[in-house]
Amino acid sequence: MSGEAVSQIEGRSAGAPAAVAVAAEIRTKVRVPLRFLDGWETTADVFTFTGLADGKEHLALGLGDYRRAGVPLVRPHSECLTGDVFGSERCDCGPQLREAAERIAEHGGYLLYLRQEGRGIGLYAKLDAYALQDEGLDTYEANLALGRGEDERDYTAAAQMLTALGVTGIRLLSNNPDKERQLAALGTEVVERVPTGVHLSAANVRYLRAKVEHTGHTLALPA
Repeated sequence: MSGEAVSQIEGRSAGAPAAVAVAAEIRTKVRVPLRFLDGWETTADVFTFTGLADGKEHLALGLGDYRRAGVPLVRPHSECLTGDVFGSERCDCGPQLREAAERIAEHGGYLLYLRQEGRGIGLYAKLDAYALQDEGLDTYEANLALGRGEDERDYTAAAQMLTALGVTGIRLLSNNPDKERQLAALGTEVVERVPTGVHLSAANVRYLRAKVEHTGHTLALPA
């Protein structure tokens, strides 16, 4: 099924912003019931795509009454196997994913699940970075020590997915100003940036503080 066909079915008009050089299309949409470990449940329309710039298998989950949301709430969530699946407390990814699903379901919008493990450096490299953090480096210093960028994530595919879904303006659920900058540069209008909650644990406090101090994440951490 083409992106144009799905957009027509759902009453949306697709139109790629000029900044997104390659057009993506919706390849499938399937209804999936979701149940999180704490018992919270919802149902998502899960979209897959063709033509994404990086060739990865990213997903968009339409949650709540996303078809009628005037300006949908959208969270681009980078995959985190350790946090999302195994419940690691070294980051806040798992709790952010859970929070985002419920908030988007209430408002109507999309959860973009992006295959960008470890800020784009991959799972093994992320675990190597954890070992360096255990020796005293922060999360950004560890990536650099591995010869990688501080944050290698690229949101071109996210912008393509939104365009294929017929979305031009969003309320961005994120603490990360870089997501807003990149999406805006790619032609997605960020009407508002909505911060997530603060998911603090004894194991992630240094990680969260580095995000605030180094890249300006909007997290109200205790002194």
